[in-house]
Amino acid sequence: MTAQIKKNLISRIKDSKDLNFLKALQTIFDSSEQALYQLSSEQQTAIEKGRNEIKEGNFHKNEEVISEMREWLKKK
Repeated sequence: MTAQIKKNLISRIKDSKDLNFLKALQTIFDSSEQALYQLSSEQQTAIEKGRNEIKEGNFHKNEEVISEMREWLKKK
C-alpha cells in the first residue's frame, strides 16, 4: 500500500507543471522534516559555537586539511 502511494505521488510530482502545487508540496515536506530534527540545548549551543568560530575565521579549508594529512602520511 505504502509503495503504491509513493509511486503515484512520484509520478504526479514528475508530471506536474503547477509551480504553486510544487511549492505547497515543498512546504509540506520542509515542515515535516523540521519535526525530525529537534535539537537539544547542548546541540544548539555547539552549533552556535561553531558558527561563531567560522565568523571569527577559526577554521581550516577542506583542501588545507587534506594537504596536511597527505604530508603527514608521507612521513609515516
